[in-house]
Amino acid sequence: MVSPAPSLPKAFSQLSLAEAAELLAARKLPPVESWHPEREGDSAMEIRGDGSWYHEGGRINRPAMVRLFSTILRREADGSHVLITPAEKLGIAVEDTPFRAVEMKSEGEGSARKLVFRLDTDDLVLAGAEHPLSFGSDPENPDPRLHVRGAIGNGLEARIDRALYYELVELALAAGEEPPAIWSNGARFPLVDA
Repeated sequence: MVSPAPSLPKAFSQLSLAEAAELLAARKLPPVESWHPEREGDSAMEIRGDGSWYHEGGRINRPAMVRLFSTILRREADGSHVLITPAEKLGIAVEDTPFRAVEMKSEGEGSARKLVFRLDTDDLVLAGAEHPLSFGSDPENPDPRLHVRGAIGNGLEARIDRALYYELVELALAAGEEPPAIWSNGARFPLVDA
């Protein structure tokens, strides 16, 4: 489950996993997958590789505006991204991934571990079977990502920041499994995708 947050009630680092779970359960996203408007166009917007949002070349500096737009973002079957409402669908350029995972909470060990990530939009995502982690197939050039929403394999993803990736690697190596893997919410994710 993904939770769009207007703002967190307190700093993510101070939230317990139980409080994070309550926030996840309390919020719902618009049903963008069911919207198929006839009117289409271009939004003149882009999401750059560092996660910053731009409109007509100018950076969008209002976090509330970015959070709002992020709730109506959808990835199309052809891999393109759109901002969608019941009335219109507007293309948006996405340089890398539309989100960045910037903070993480871990509770439990082994297969009982739960990992909750805070995205750069303040959304919370509990990694698991519905929100898998992936690390790419090249151990020399890892590509750490978290599935956020939409169809797995063609949905919206978050790039996992480098510091969080190293933290995940440390947790996986400490568990001593071969090949190294990290667990969350009952799902196992190898550090190198098959």
